[in-house]
Amino acid sequence: MKTIGLLGGMSWESSQSYYRLLNEGIKRRLGGLHSARVILYSVDFAEIEALQHQGDWESTANILAEAARSTEAAGADFLMIGTNTMHKVAPEIAETINIPLLHIADATAEALQNDGVNRVGLLGTRFTMEQAFYRSRLEQAGIEVLVPNEAERNDIHRIIYEELCRGQVLPGSRDNYLATIDSLSHRGAQAVILGCTEIGLLVRPSDTSVPLYDTTEIHADAAVRLALGEI
Repeated sequence: MKTIGLLGGMSWESSQSYYRLLNEGIKRRLGGLHSARVILYSVDFAEIEALQHQGDWESTANILAEAARSTEAAGADFLMIGTNTMHKVAPEIAETINIPLLHIADATAEALQNDGVNRVGLLGTRFTMEQAFYRSRLEQAGIEVLVPNEAERNDIHRIIYEELCRGQVLPGSRDNYLATIDSLSHRGAQAVILGCTEIGLLVRPSDTSVPLYDTTEIHADAAVRLALGEI
């Protein structure tokens, strides 16, 4: 079994989900008392969040690149960044390490392609929804990406940072997200990507008839398969 390197803490709420999913995935495949070999480097999200909203992506890249090098030095065989938004600096991070980086958008694109989905709605932070770093990788895989309107994007972003990253899961916010999911479906989305690793804490597949793709679950499953040599 390969050792998984996970850059977490962005937020630690979603890192808990990653750790659970990685271990559940290994146990499901190997049985018994097997668990995942994981090296977790958890950053201080307050520092990262401030730099994000200042637009200082270079500094966020430097912080995560240092964390990635430490994770590699500790024995990780490949790296995961446990957040969608910070894949904006994935190229800069990948350049500083000698182990593969398992990209969350690539894993998501593979899952969509396997299910024959070629038009999808995308929920996430404003950075993920509005900038090209994430959408372009899906589009390169032949997947058309629809994003919510501006008012919906602002609300989605606010709920992520002011509620979900703080461990608050509110029914009213769930209703807002479900209304946006319905809107994307009416615009032609065959499915909706939960493109922020905290959104799965709020919205479940049982909440809507629209197929949902939880990127945390998809990323973790891909990491388990890679760790076991299945991909």
